[in-house]
Amino acid sequence: MSANEKGLGFLQRHLQLAGASSDPAKEVRGELDSEEESCPAFGFLRGIKDRALAVEFRLRNGNSEWYPYAWLGPWQHNPSVGLLLKFSGDVITLVLIRGSNLDAIVPGRGVNLTDRGFQRHRVTWVREMEEEELQKTGDKGPTIDCIEIGEFESQDEVREWVKTHAPGFIRRPVKGD
Repeated sequence: MSANEKGLGFLQRHLQLAGASSDPAKEVRGELDSEEESCPAFGFLRGIKDRALAVEFRLRNGNSEWYPYAWLGPWQHNPSVGLLLKFSGDVITLVLIRGSNLDAIVPGRGVNLTDRGFQRHRVTWVREMEEEELQKTGDKGPTIDCIEIGEFESQDEVREWVKTHAPGFIRRPVKGD
């Protein structure tokens, strides 16, 4: 056995005794994994200054869609309707997130979907929850009942979709005197 092999064996034994992995790459992967936390409705970056590059929308049917935060434009929260996010890329994409307590802070974590989540680009994924999970969460935290996604090439198409799917977000023109 060479001196290098003896040294490696010694190091591995002491790392294991100290509770560390004998695979340094595994340690790094574990450290990266711990940068993200989640609640049943969404995942988020732990660091208050951390920023995600994209957000994933996980649909109940097993499909997922990702959108870069660089495409996120204006978004609105109306507690009686949900969150309406507008992504502008090759086409305009609207994402309507319906649920309850969407602006509630996740207990002990200091984050929510609105001003401490999407506004700070900390949300990494949002998912439609199963009925049992919705009931289990109840009023304790945010729930996601439904995520609706629409793609449009014109503002007229956007307005029609919002009128149909989320009329609570339509702004009525103010008539002057």
